[in-house]
Amino acid sequence: MRPAEFRDLLGWARTELAGAPQDLLGEVVTPRMLGIPRAPRVALRAQAWHLGVLLLGEDEVYATGEIVRSREPARRGYTAESQRARASLAEAAFRGGILPGTAVHLGWRRIDLETLAGAASVDSSPLAVIDGQVRVRWSASGGFADADRYVRERVELLRHPPQGAT
Repeated sequence: MRPAEFRDLLGWARTELAGAPQDLLGEVVTPRMLGIPRAPRVALRAQAWHLGVLLLGEDEVYATGEIVRSREPARRGYTAESQRARASLAEAAFRGGILPGTAVHLGWRRIDLETLAGAASVDSSPLAVIDGQVRVRWSASGGFADADRYVRERVELLRHPPQGAT
């Protein structure tokens, strides 16, 4: 699938997903009051449909980052520093006004489809043009898959999730 056809595919996906629930895209910010930093919080930036390694917005395409679920701050013990960091992000989402239990994407990156068309391969992007065809890297260590099949499969999964997935 050529880059121009890929843009058409994304238009089709947006039409198919109209009315389907979207995920929140947020950014961790540290507000200041009188110059004094306050507790970090998540500021909402956009909404998008979660299609595996891609986030499809109304006008944009993003690469996924980290996903956390908002939760109220509480005193907890942690066996790993990574658990503490994730809990801090979940609490920042709560301070940002996101309802507890709601998933929010952090660390997402906008994908510029115009520069993608001229690139042979982009290491940090889940999308690449290889031999003139748009491919999707479905995991950080995985190979590339056909973009058309990947997006169509993800749209179908979002529209009709398997039993017990929601």
